[in-house]
Amino acid sequence: MSSDERYSRQRDIVPPDRIAACRATVIGVGAIGRQVALQLAAVGVSWLQLIDFDVVEASNLSSQGYLEADLGRAKVEATGDLCRRIQGGQQLHLVNDRFRRSMEIGDVIFTCVDKIEIRRTIWDSVKDRVQFFTDGRMSAEVLRVLTACDAPGRQHYPTTLFTAGEAYVGACTARSTVFCANIAAGLMVAQFAKFLRRLPVDVDIQFNLLAGELTVAS
Repeated sequence: MSSDERYSRQRDIVPPDRIAACRATVIGVGAIGRQVALQLAAVGVSWLQLIDFDVVEASNLSSQGYLEADLGRAKVEATGDLCRRIQGGQQLHLVNDRFRRSMEIGDVIFTCVDKIEIRRTIWDSVKDRVQFFTDGRMSAEVLRVLTACDAPGRQHYPTTLFTAGEAYVGACTARSTVFCANIAAGLMVAQFAKFLRRLPVDVDIQFNLLAGELTVAS
């Protein structure tokens, strides 16, 4: 199958030359991160790194979309296998470990972790060496997507790194739904597509699915 045929319906939305030059890192492949990784594989990211130390448990099947056959496997391996099935020629780099400051990473970062302290560590480590950074947060039916790839975003993002007691929502592991994770992942990848097209991104999106309330800051 030719790439022209494969990506023909998204060519005007996801520039093939710009996405081909990107190296994407997904930190955390739980509820949101797994969906981000699968969407990135589908839209044509050819270099993808997945970082996570966790294994698949029974509670991850409904909330994170893992398969029963994945139980006990490393999340990066289970997600990586599905990414390979979506895009066979992808360069996939699986890191079955916690994020560390010394790690080699891509120039496009999708942060999908469940603690504010970890987000702060990641941001402090990567803010000066990446082109695009987005962070997905979720609790039950409430989500927040923050993006930093320009001056407004880079100025705003650090203001959201509160102490654990002041965090916007609870840990993703506390209450999560796969449909909310899919929406959060889609919004993160949509911001990435805007970045690829050199369009202004939304620096802060907050969406309460239950109340039907959407707030967007550009």
